[in-house]
Amino acid sequence: MATLVLESPARGAGAASRPDSRINPTLPNYAADESSDAAIMLRVAAGDESGFNYLVEKHYRAMIHFLFRMVRNQAVAEELAQEVFLRVYRSRESYRAEAKFTTWVYRIATNLAVNHARDTKHERSAPTIYLDAPDEESGTTPDVADDDPSAEQVMLRDERMAAIRQHVMALPERQRMAVLMHKYQGMDYKQIGDVLKLSESATKSLLFRAYQTLRDKLKDFV
Repeated sequence: MATLVLESPARGAGAASRPDSRINPTLPNYAADESSDAAIMLRVAAGDESGFNYLVEKHYRAMIHFLFRMVRNQAVAEELAQEVFLRVYRSRESYRAEAKFTTWVYRIATNLAVNHARDTKHERSAPTIYLDAPDEESGTTPDVADDDPSAEQVMLRDERMAAIRQHVMALPERQRMAVLMHKYQGMDYKQIGDVLKLSESATKSLLFRAYQTLRDKLKDFV
């Protein structure tokens, strides 16, 4: 039944509504609020199919955007996103709410994306991560003015985007993943650390080194 949710072209119709917020001190910390994703996932583990539908509806689009920024292929991103939620469903009985639901899900997604990149690295002829690509929803480019740019500005922007692609791809794997989660998913140090299995201080240090490297490499474009 769960796979039908992922394959439905009309995702959203009949999706489970978010339950009322209630605090249950007997549940694990991240599931104490019974309307939290973690609590809903625990109910999925107990057989609540509508809860799984709700979680897919809530996170599927953001998951595709996250994966797309890593694999730079819409079809592959959608395929990986489906695989993420299939793995979530298959692992439902082992879920313990020891971390935020999103942390658990993004850990699965990150591992899948890393494995995909390793499996296909010989098939890619050019860097495919666009840290400075236009947002899919707004169409705007980060740190670029919305008014019509001149031909020179367009050329400089294109050069900057190409440089960013190159240098982000050159970052060590964990730094690259941390930057993507921090910049585009709005995840904090603790969440990123949980995904990458690092302490909060180690995550801060990882991101500091990543951004410092990018600043040094891109200083001519600032």
